[in-house]
Amino acid sequence: MATGTARSATQALSRRDTPAKGHVAAWIPWGICLVTVALVTLTLLLDFHQLQHESLPGRLRRVLYLALAVPTASVGALITARRPGNRMGALMLAAGLSVSGDQFAWDYVHYGRAHQLAGVWLIGWVENWIWVLSPALLLFALLLYPDGRLCSRRWRPVAWAIAVWAGVTVGLAALGGGIYDGPPVEDQIALHGPPGQALRTLVPLLFSVFPVLLLATAGSLLIRFRRARSQERQQVKWLFCAAALVAIVWTLPDSRQLAAWKPVVDNLVVWSIPVTIGIAVLRHHLYEIDRIINRTVVYGLLTALLGAIYAAVVLILEQLFGGLRGEPPSWAVAGGTLLVAVLFQPARRRIQAAVNQRFNRRRYDAANTIAAFSARLREQIDLDILSVELLAVVNQTLEPTSASLWLRPSGGVALNQDLAVDSCFAIHP
Repeated sequence: MATGTARSATQALSRRDTPAKGHVAAWIPWGICLVTVALVTLTLLLDFHQLQHESLPGRLRRVLYLALAVPTASVGALITARRPGNRMGALMLAAGLSVSGDQFAWDYVHYGRAHQLAGVWLIGWVENWIWVLSPALLLFALLLYPDGRLCSRRWRPVAWAIAVWAGVTVGLAALGGGIYDGPPVEDQIALHGPPGQALRTLVPLLFSVFPVLLLATAGSLLIRFRRARSQERQQVKWLFCAAALVAIVWTLPDSRQLAAWKPVVDNLVVWSIPVTIGIAVLRHHLYEIDRIINRTVVYGLLTALLGAIYAAVVLILEQLFGGLRGEPPSWAVAGGTLLVAVLFQPARRRIQAAVNQRFNRRRYDAANTIAAFSARLREQIDLDILSVELLAVVNQTLEPTSASLWLRPSGGVALNQDLAVDSCFAIHP
C-alpha cells in the first residue's frame, strides 16, 4: 500500500512539473522575440539624432529597414508556438535576432567611437562576423521551406555544405578582424599582421560561393514545387509571389516625382516575405493565393491597358488641339478620362475571361458548362432528360464521388437518378 501511495504521489508530482517545463519552453521563442524588439529599439534610439536631420521618406526608409527583424522574429515565434516540430520557426527567430544584432552592433560602434562608450572593441569584433549568419539562415530557410524538412535525402550534402561554409566564414571573419566595413576599432581578439591580413582576404573568396549555394537552394524549392501536392504547392506559391513582388518593385525605374519614396517602397515590400511565410506555414487562408494571383494579373493587365489608352488619347488630343500652347484643353483631358471609365468594366471582363482561360482552365470550363446548362434549362421540358443533364453538369464541375437526384412528384412516387463518380454529392430539390 505504501509503495502504491508513493508511486501515485510521484506520478502526480511529475504531472505537476511537466506543464511548468512546457510553459517555460513555450516562452523561450517569445523571449527571443522580445530581445529582437529591444535591439531594434536601441538601434533606433542610437539613430534618433541622425533621423532628425533626414526627410520624411529618409526616416521611413531607415525605420522600415531597421524594423524588418521584428516581423521576422514575431512570425518565427508564432510558428514555433503553433508548429513546434517545424524548423522554420527557429530559423526565423535566429534570422531576426542576427539581423537586429548586426544593426545594433553597427550603430553602437559608430556611436560608441564618438561618445567613448565602453565595450566598443568587443561589439566591433562581434560586428565582424555576425553578418555572415543572415545569408546562411536564408539558405537554410529556402532549403527547408515550408515544412522544416529537406526535400529528400539527396539534399543533405547541400545542407552540410551550407553549414560548413557558414562555420568556416564565421571563424575566419572572427579571427581576421576588420572585415566588416565599419569604423576602425582596437581589436583585441582577432589576429594581427600577415596572418590577419591573409584571413581577411580569404573571407571575400569564401563569400563568392554564396551565389552557388543560393542557386542550389532555389533549385530544391523548384523541385519541391513540382513534386508537391495541393497544400504544399500552395505554400510554395506564397513564397514565390512574395519574391516576385520584391523583384518587380526593386526593378521598377525611378521617377523624378517619386525618387525619394522609391527606397521606402523597396523596404516595405521586403516585409511581405516574413508575412507570407507565416501565412503559408500556419496555413492561414492558404488557398487565397490563387485568388490573389488571379486578381493581380487581371488588374495589372487592366491598369497597363487603360493607362496606355489614356496616354494615347491625351497625346493625340494634345497634338490636335494643344500643339501651339503645349497643353490640351481641359475638356479633352476630361474626355480621355471618361473614355477610360467607360472601358473599365468591359475590359475587366474580357481580361478576366482571358486569364481564366489561360491560367485557370478548370474554372473557365466549369463556368462554360454551367452557362450551357442554363441555356438548355430554358428550352428543355423533359424531366428525365434534365435530371441526367443536371447530374452530368455536377459531375463535370464539382467532381463528387457520387451524385444522386431525388424528385418528389405530386403523386408521391419518388424518381431517383444516380450517377457514380468520385465523391458523395446529393441534390434535394
